[in-house]
Amino acid sequence: MKVTEQASRHDSLERMSTRELLEGINGEDRTVAEAVGGAIPQIEKLVDGIVARMEKGGRVFYAGSGTSGRLGVLDASEIPPTFGAEKGLFIGVISGGDTALRNSVEGAEDDPDGAWRDLAPYSPKAVDTLVGIAASGSTPYAVGAIKAARAAGLLTACITCNPDSAVAAAAEVPIVAVVGPEFVTGSTRMKAGTAQKMILNMISTSVMIRLGHVRGNKMIDMQLANSKLIDRGTRMVMEETGIKDYDKARELLLESGSVRAAVDKTK
Repeated sequence: MKVTEQASRHDSLERMSTRELLEGINGEDRTVAEAVGGAIPQIEKLVDGIVARMEKGGRVFYAGSGTSGRLGVLDASEIPPTFGAEKGLFIGVISGGDTALRNSVEGAEDDPDGAWRDLAPYSPKAVDTLVGIAASGSTPYAVGAIKAARAAGLLTACITCNPDSAVAAAAEVPIVAVVGPEFVTGSTRMKAGTAQKMILNMISTSVMIRLGHVRGNKMIDMQLANSKLIDRGTRMVMEETGIKDYDKARELLLESGSVRAAVDKTK
């Protein structure tokens, strides 16, 4: 039996108090970071591979179903505003298409050719990377994506929470975080989903830092999309340039269009 399908270590959940439920979930969640930590060598290998390819114009594709697919789409969508990177550098596809972001699309994950078909409009190339995301490790949509991408010469990886899985066998860089049985048996939106989100954060953030989108510890290329971000950017400019006047720093930021450009103007 897959680890993610094994019976919960907790029972009679319906008889627990709210406090007992919350403490039980939290206790299980505490084990996730340790499981992810054990996968760091493989995550490192993937990040280095992605960086090398992106420096040559490569992109990253995420492919998954259900929670796994939604997490991939989420991570990809946050790259442009967070790091000011061009749209399309990270692309997420989910079985069932955008409808599946909000509603379950029955049977879509069982199509092994579905992901490669969904990626066709982006014309994948050998310089790109494909990451199949599947908590179970057996989802045909993710397994098929990896196999097709590998045959086309892309760097392939997977993120899964089951050892000895089909996605791990298919991928060049298998990332496996065995988080154990879920608090609610089989509910991989819980610990498995948390592990996948953590790993995706690690991959995309590390890649963007390596590609120069962070200076010191600041998101110097973030999009100035709202008042909160403009305020954050203004304070970054003040800190980096020594400008004491908030309004002057804000004006410089807005004229320049980014923290990076504003700081560089003062050099």
